[in-house]
This record gives sequence, structure tokens and C-alpha cells, in this order.
Amino acid sequence: MVGAARPTPGSALVVGKSMDHNDAANEAAFSKAAELLGQPLELPLGHGEPASGVDFRRLATQHAFGDSWSRPGLDTRSRALVSVTIAATLGTREPLRGQLRIALNNGVTKAEIVELFIHLEAYAGAARAFDSYQVALEVFAENSA
Repeated sequence: MVGAARPTPGSALVVGKSMDHNDAANEAAFSKAAELLGQPLELPLGHGEPASGVDFRRLATQHAFGDSWSRPGLDTRSRALVSVTIAATLGTREPLRGQLRIALNNGVTKAEIVELFIHLEAYAGAARAFDSYQVALEVFAENSA
């Protein structure tokens, strides 16, 4: 990263504005994320976040969208359902929000997501399923707007 300009708080790492020496891998990961989300993935640095936060965001994006989502073996819809289930089971609200958006953008219906939470309740517990379901309701509402 020698010589690379670092984003400042409020700026965002977006496709086409790679901060990595491996521009092709970064570009592919951000392109896959945009395809799945139906819009470009922007990862702005938060107030007080160090510049190295962009490295974390880039690496996480490359690993998730470049290495995992791009693999053969499972179709996108199946990966979306698995990803919603994992994020909900772990109780990771913001990642769950993103995974729900990806699922809805890639053919998973709201009814299927509700069924997923019914099944999740039986195996991960009512409290976890209910808390995660509240995030789903928020995403459903924004998706309907």
C-alpha cells in the first residue's frame, strides 16, 4: 500500500477505487457485492475510525464476496439462505441486515425468510430468532418502500 492515498473519515471504499495492490481481486469482490446487493457496496470510514479500517473492510469484502460468494457448488439463492441463517444464529444485526437484502435481491421471498426464522427458533432458540426477526421486519419495510 506504499504510495496509496488513504480515505478520510466520511469517505468510502467503493468498487473502482481499490486501495490494494491486487486491484483485480478487489474489483471482482466489489463487483460481486454490487451484483448481489443490487447497488454498489460503499464502506465509509466512521467518525474516529483509523485509516487502517479501510484495510479491514477491503480484506473482509475480498474474502466474503471474492472468495466465498463467487465459488461454484451452491447457487446464489442457496448461499443467501445459508448466510441469513448464519448471521441470525450469531446475532450479528448489521451483517444480518445485509444478508437479508442480498436474499431478497436474489429471489428469496419474505415468506421463505419467515419460514427460515420459524426453523431457526427450533434450533437456535426463541430469543435469538425473535431478535433477528425484528431486523428482518425492518428490511421488509424498507424493501416495500
